[in-house]
Order: sequence, then structure tokens, then C-alpha cells
Amino acid sequence: MISSTTLPGVREQARHALLLLGGPAPARLVVDVHTALFDGDLSMSGMAVMLRDEERHYDPDALTAYRICPALHHDLTVARGLVTLSGWPAARRLVSARSARADALAAVVRIAEFVAIRAQAGSAVLDLLSRLAETVPGGPEAFLVHDPRALADAARAALAEITVDALPEAVERRWAALDERQRLFGVMSLPHQRARG
Repeated sequence: MISSTTLPGVREQARHALLLLGGPAPARLVVDVHTALFDGDLSMSGMAVMLRDEERHYDPDALTAYRICPALHHDLTVARGLVTLSGWPAARRLVSARSARADALAAVVRIAEFVAIRAQAGSAVLDLLSRLAETVPGGPEAFLVHDPRALADAARAALAEITVDALPEAVERRWAALDERQRLFGVMSLPHQRARG
């Protein structure tokens, strides 16, 4: 007997979640968002295999609309645990402590608003929103009545308090000088050398 599945593959499932999140996000959050809000079987082990394969089997001549790849710090090294979409511009793929916090709050706004326009929210969705509320100032109080719009408002208010600077010109110049593989998977960090006394 031949069985077929209509579920999208791991890359496409991760892409769905990342598009909703709107910026670099922890791999665990990508999995949790997809599990709660979309059909599929995305898992952390599947994500790990896919991310490893993206780099290991990278072919610069392969035509692909997008790749799931690590986010990068401003020094262009890998931001461990954060994933992003290759098609996003540098300003959305490069993270700093401040931009990562802003991305996290913006993701809460997007998820909460997405849930608010759905007719029903099951227990998995409410559990996800409850966990996200813990990361937002005033979030637990706002989400006491399980109102996703109140959580979105709390996250939006916290986001308004954060100023994210534009990418420094030096970072933009370094980014422009990278080859495609380095833009996808980052550059190696140099070990720190001890000063000679």
C-alpha cells in the first residue's frame, strides 16, 4: 500500500512559523508556534537535522527560494539557537541584544493578533500564549482573561519603549563583502589571544 502525505516538509513548516514570527527566533519557539497554530509534525530533532543539512549540503548553484539558516550577530558570527530566513535583508537577519528583545516582543504581538482573528483557541494555543505572556512586562496580568488582544497590547506597549538602532555602516560594509555561504552561515569567530605581559 502506498501512503502519501499532504503535510509540508520540515523546511516549509519552519518557514510558516518564521513568517508569522517576523524575525529571528529561537528554534524552540519556531517549533512551538508551528505545533500550536499549524498542521504538521515539526520537531526540534527535525529542525536540528534540517539546519545541519542546510549547511552541510549547501550548493551555491542550487536554485531555492529560501533557506532556514542561523541568525548572525553584528560581528557576523552565528547567533546560536536563533534561526531566520535567508531571503530576509541583513537588517532582519543580524541581531543584537536590543534587537533580539524587540524581535521577541514583535513576535508576541503578531502571534497574539493572529490568534485573535481565529474563531477558537484550543489548549495548545492558550498554553503558548500563556508562556509568551510571561516574557512581556504586564503580560501575565493582561492575559488573565485569555484575551490575546490584551496580550498584544501589552507587548506593543513594551516594544514602544525599545529603540533599535540601524545597522552600523561598518557592519553593512562587512556584510556586503561576504560571499553567499558566509551570509547564510556566518564567519568563524577568532579565538581571543592573551596579552603578553
